Amino acid sequence: MPTWGQILNEINTKIQQGDQRAFDNVRQRYIKQLSDFTGRNIIVYASKWTSGDAPPNLVSIIDEDLQGFMEAIHGLKGDRLDLLLHTGGGSAEATDAIVSYLRQKFNGIRVIIPQAAMSAGTMLACSADEIVMGKHSFIGPIDPQFILQTSVGIQAVPAHAIIEQFEKAQKEIADNPKMLNSWLPMLSQYGPALLVQCKNQIEFGQQLVESWLNSFMFKGKDGSDAKRIAEYLSNHGNFKTHSKHLNVEFAKDKLRLNVTALESNQDFQERVLSAFHATMLTLNTAAVKIICNHNGNAFVKQMPAVQLQMQRPK
Repeated sequence: MPTWGQILNEINTKIQQGDQRAFDNVRQRYIKQLSDFTGRNIIVYASKWTSGDAPPNLVSIIDEDLQGFMEAIHGLKGDRLDLLLHTGGGSAEATDAIVSYLRQKFNGIRVIIPQAAMSAGTMLACSADEIVMGKHSFIGPIDPQFILQTSVGIQAVPAHAIIEQFEKAQKEIADNPKMLNSWLPMLSQYGPALLVQCKNQIEFGQQLVESWLNSFMFKGKDGSDAKRIAEYLSNHGNFKTHSKHLNVEFAKDKLRLNVTALESNQDFQERVLSAFHATMLTLNTAAVKIICNHNGNAFVKQMPAVQLQMQRPK
């Protein structure tokens, strides 16, 4: 199967030949090849979060994504799904809605992580029966983030960081009341209820992951593994940073999730990576998020200057 560079050359060749939908056509062909190989439905959810040049509100998991999954599920047959997942995370509530929808449509769900599924993406992966990761794949802590309008623009701020900032401000102001003037500009950008929301969101995310693990990956077990994993992933003190990357060995040996190595089947690995590379090349255009299936149905989110596109196979 071709590399990232070879797929790019293929797309460029098709563009030179007059194919105006080269990115979409090449992406769909490799996703279809993956589905043909596995005999399972394929849905790809990927966003342009790793490039750092897209606003967090455009690449995060949000309620609008449910429309994308509705489009991607339309016309699929069978109750087995492979979800190719690449996301930096987003709303726990939106993730909860997506999991609820997927689980009503499919009995067996495998989440394939070709690069990274962080934060709410890790939560979504924990709702699967099985996770597939390569040596280049990562999950992360599930402590929630808030998308906030700050003095330096829209920022994704971890809930634990907000709590720690409040606690540090309280201590410094108590020790030296003159520090209030220094802290006031920073604290004023947060609403009065945000601290309570942060604590509630941390608890909510932990409860979701524990519930999903008990219901699916560890169904029939005593619940101790589900509780341990959910508590560990939601404890900011275990990682010190919301963006900590946890590799396949950590996921298998430390967390003891049901993880299969992508490299265990070379043909499968090559098809997964080809589908992923073709998808990420689409995200080098104006697209910032793609939710699509192996039949060609696609929900494509683009930068605000360009209209949202929904595509159906010809």
